[in-house]
Amino acid sequence: MPKNVLRVIRLNNGFQLLFNLLWWMPVFYEYQKQAGLSDSQIFGIQSIYYVAFCLLEIPTGLLADRIGQRRCLQLGAAVMTAANLVPVAWPSFSGFLLHFLAIAAARSLVSGASSAYLYEYLHANGAGEHYVQAEGTARSLGLWAKIACWPLVGVLMHLQHQAPYLLTAACTLGSLACAGALPALAADHDAQRPHTERAGLLSSARQALALLKSSRSLGPLMVQGVAIFTLARICQVNLFQPLLLDKAIPVADHGAVLSAMTVAEAVGSARPGWVRGKLSDTAAVTVLSLVMALSLAATTMAGAMATIGWLCVFAAATGLAYPVQRNLINAAIPKTPYRATLLSLESIIDRGVCALVALAVGAYLAADRLDALLVHAAVGTCLLLLVVSVVLWFVRRDRVRPAPGEA
Repeated sequence: MPKNVLRVIRLNNGFQLLFNLLWWMPVFYEYQKQAGLSDSQIFGIQSIYYVAFCLLEIPTGLLADRIGQRRCLQLGAAVMTAANLVPVAWPSFSGFLLHFLAIAAARSLVSGASSAYLYEYLHANGAGEHYVQAEGTARSLGLWAKIACWPLVGVLMHLQHQAPYLLTAACTLGSLACAGALPALAADHDAQRPHTERAGLLSSARQALALLKSSRSLGPLMVQGVAIFTLARICQVNLFQPLLLDKAIPVADHGAVLSAMTVAEAVGSARPGWVRGKLSDTAAVTVLSLVMALSLAATTMAGAMATIGWLCVFAAATGLAYPVQRNLINAAIPKTPYRATLLSLESIIDRGVCALVALAVGAYLAADRLDALLVHAAVGTCLLLLVVSVVLWFVRRDRVRPAPGEA
């Protein structure tokens, strides 16, 4: 591997690890309670945060394509650093609302730009075959860092109440240094974007949507990725504790179970070659999505220990699937100055589906139908993947069919 490519991969690893290492994550609820916020205020802020994240995805994707992905990463890291200092200086409802709105802006700035920059730099330097492993390694290192750091947060907060936010700000400042050290993309990258398109964001948005419509495979592949993101998000955020409580697993053991799942996901993320050597990327994403869905469904017939085992299988499949799916989407996007915008559009689709599924999850849990929810989620995932597979089969069959008059 060329030295410049290896350096960029290491800088990307450092950026992803430091940008996503939120020390306050395990204690932010208690921190806000101690600051005097009520439950309705805390969860109201969370609702506003998710809405803001969706609304900001397209403008920030367009901004990344307009000013350059590297500058967008730097801007996102700077905003994230400032965001994590707000609760220290202003521990109130307004302060925490501003904190989460700034985080939504920072994560939106980075979400499409980071994958787009790494993919384009590696391919521009003849190292495109290393993209999947680089993406998986960065994700794996970030997960291992959380495993190592999160157990310390409670003690640190006891010693210094504001430590979780100060440490997070220090880490994001480090991510800004990593982003600042990234080299610029090839000189001809900006030449792809005509001056007329640089004149306005609406024109850029229309061009990006036109590109999406003209690609017969990109849309189905984005829909295929919805299964991975939605299952992972719903399981790890909405269903994790209800599922363990349903199996009579004590609350005191939930942290250990989450750690075991994170280890499994980190191992999977670091080894995407395990599945790519046996399956095409499209088939690998389909198979791993099925494994995730069926693992959740299998918990309906499992006891406590078996449920933990199935959750670890679920997490390992998530880790394996994520970098492969990132590569699949990037490879489906032709050479274009709108890569970050299209990746942001995929992120909006994922989060929009998550929002709808979260409403259904609440209805199922309110009716005490957790097992039915898990089974229906598995069936829905299988049907979705079947439809996508059929669509992709027709697209690829038409692509290889000879034109009239050809042999």
